[in-house]
Amino acid sequence: MPESYDLNRDMNTLDAPVILFEHVSKEYQQDVHALEDINIRIYKGEFVFIVGSSGSGKSTLIRLLLKEILPSKGKVFVAGREIGRLRRYQVGKYRRSIGVVFQDFRLLKDRNVFDNVAFAQRVVETPKKMIKKQVPRMLSLVGLTDKHKAYPGELSGGQQQRVALARALVNNPVILLADEPTGNLDPKNSWEIMHLLEDINKRGTTVVVVTHNQEIVDQMQKRVITLRNGRVISDEEKGRYRYAKN
Repeated sequence: MPESYDLNRDMNTLDAPVILFEHVSKEYQQDVHALEDINIRIYKGEFVFIVGSSGSGKSTLIRLLLKEILPSKGKVFVAGREIGRLRRYQVGKYRRSIGVVFQDFRLLKDRNVFDNVAFAQRVVETPKKMIKKQVPRMLSLVGLTDKHKAYPGELSGGQQQRVALARALVNNPVILLADEPTGNLDPKNSWEIMHLLEDINKRGTTVVVVTHNQEIVDQMQKRVITLRNGRVISDEEKGRYRYAKN
């Protein structure tokens, strides 16, 4: 593994999948598999849903991609690099190169909208001049230009998720992971967030969405990977939500 790990640079010359799970298994205790012999290829610019009932392995998949855990067997590659070989000091930069959106927003309650988004840039030491340009651009993209001085507690759930999206995108990630992004939203706000994700995908970002929302999956007709008992039971280019009960 080279000293420098630059996901955006690596993507420019990538012919392989942007995300590759190669015979990946994960055991949390002996003979209990959260994932078993997973093989998944996701290419640059794809929009992919990952679905399955509770305990099917979806959360483990996300944790492996973020290198919060390591596989018991197999390898995980991102942008052609095996992330299991990342050294400790490289992990932070690697994670910051991937945009992540969670169900519970995870905003900083004591900072306004502008500063919540700017925080992601300050962590990577973006110059102040660039922050002043890029944060308003992201807030405009998610339709929150007029809310830049508001605090999370003053926003609706849908607005908070938009802030989380802006924060995830401000460093121009090539991959966006969305873990149940509509889980705490009403149907109207859920669709607004999904349309935003679709627009972001059209701009070239690879989008991976973990969700239980059958209506959204069925109507959007994107690629759908279904997990059951830690295994991939279907992978459809334009799929629907399969009832994959454990």
